[in-house]
Amino acid sequence: MAMDNKIKVMMVDDEPIIRKAVKMELNARGSQVECRMDDEGRVELRTIELTATFATGTELMVALSSTEAEDMPDYVLMDMELQGEPTGGLSATERLHRKYPNIGVIVLSGRFDNPPAADEHRQQRVAEIGRVVFDALSRGAKAFVSKNAAGGFSVENVVRAIACIERGEDYYFNYPVMLTLKEAAEMYIKGISAHDEGFDITPTERTVLLLEAGGNTAQDIADAIGETDKTVQERQKDLARRLGTVNKSGARIAKAMQCGLIKAEEIKYLRR
Repeated sequence: MAMDNKIKVMMVDDEPIIRKAVKMELNARGSQVECRMDDEGRVELRTIELTATFATGTELMVALSSTEAEDMPDYVLMDMELQGEPTGGLSATERLHRKYPNIGVIVLSGRFDNPPAADEHRQQRVAEIGRVVFDALSRGAKAFVSKNAAGGFSVENVVRAIACIERGEDYYFNYPVMLTLKEAAEMYIKGISAHDEGFDITPTERTVLLLEAGGNTAQDIADAIGETDKTVQERQKDLARRLGTVNKSGARIAKAMQCGLIKAEEIKYLRR
């Protein structure tokens, strides 16, 4: 990243009013952060400036292709949900990181906070959020900032993210995201321990896995065991969570076989 008195930032968000509001507030603040100059600990105060905003990742990439080296951004604020796609910003993050690895990407989201205790699917939601955040990091994101922090979204969270990264920290998460990640990690570790100790399932769950492995749909399985297809789908989601996999049939079956919960010779494949 170029070292001058400005930390240049660009933003991608498909809501014009959000782009305008963040740009006005961030630039009006004139926030300064300490930036490491070298390994000897010398620092320099630099001012954050939002130089340009875009509605799509494609617009950003086109603009960057014609941007002079001295005007390239140090950071990009990337909204996670773009044009109706819940994780469309992650694909844009991956493209950006692949071509411009020195640009730090800060993912913004209003969808992924710690679910309330009253949510009957809370554990599943926590696990899903954890997977999405880790996916964002694997695609090149350096920070994940929730728009739903205490008191509502504030550019102060963006300033803190930049300040932490400039201090040399690898990643930054604001409070609700950090809380969810902590719980998701604990669930994952607990799940791994359960597998090591001899993970167990009920006879009905074993039947669901065997029927699914044989090519049966949720409705087929529901008819076979006398439940509704919605109940079967919830069973499958719960099995995926406990097995520590994504909620996909192939992943679920592969992990069940790996854990010795079902065996290949027990599966009766459907003929079509």
